[in-house]
Amino acid sequence: MCVSMCVFIMKTPAAVRLLLSLLMLWSGVLLVAAESGGVQHEDAAAATYSQQTCKPDIYSMLMEVSAVLAEQRAELRDTKAQLEAMESRLRASEQSAQELREAAERGKVSFSASLVASGDVTAGPYNTATTLVFKHVFTNTGSAYNPNTGIFTAPVRGVYHFTIHVFGDGHQSRPTGASLNKNGDHVDIAHSAGNSKHVAVSNGASLLLEVGDVVFVKLWPNTWVRDTGSHHTTFSGHLLFTM
Repeated sequence: MCVSMCVFIMKTPAAVRLLLSLLMLWSGVLLVAAESGGVQHEDAAAATYSQQTCKPDIYSMLMEVSAVLAEQRAELRDTKAQLEAMESRLRASEQSAQELREAAERGKVSFSASLVASGDVTAGPYNTATTLVFKHVFTNTGSAYNPNTGIFTAPVRGVYHFTIHVFGDGHQSRPTGASLNKNGDHVDIAHSAGNSKHVAVSNGASLLLEVGDVVFVKLWPNTWVRDTGSHHTTFSGHLLFTM
């Protein structure tokens, strides 16, 4: 019986083997105590010998359990490190994907607007250059153009293309003209003077802009422009590519 139990214990996992060994040891102690109260000395000696034969080495068992636990702790540390590395790679991938999405959204920059939405309006002439506010917005993807100020503000560094189209009544002493401006610098002008009934001129430019650079259209001094519900006078721009 003891031999079978010992064999069973040796085939049992370390933690369970330790518990069974402790139970066997406690049973042996109880048996010795019972036999010492009235059993013959020879029988007690035989029982003690049997217990000693079957009793496992508790210290060896503890050392074995300790080794198993140490191995499991090492495996747990390795697994934890692998999970942390996977989480780190996943966060990096998510961040990269988010940055790509944001860059793609920032790359969608385009606007076009006319001077008025309806009616028949003439702006000018003024003694000094005056910023034109194109209030009727056809499109403003990226919201970089402000219809309240007439100013486009670059959201990303890149090359942008802008065009201006102006319409006016022909007059020898009162030409039609508007200029494209980057920050405080003049870029180009659409200008015409003549005696014809109406004039329509245009111009444009591709500009390298830094984040925060502004582009706008100014009415040239002593000129006028006209717009109607047909939208003759317009200001447009879009991002060609980022840099």
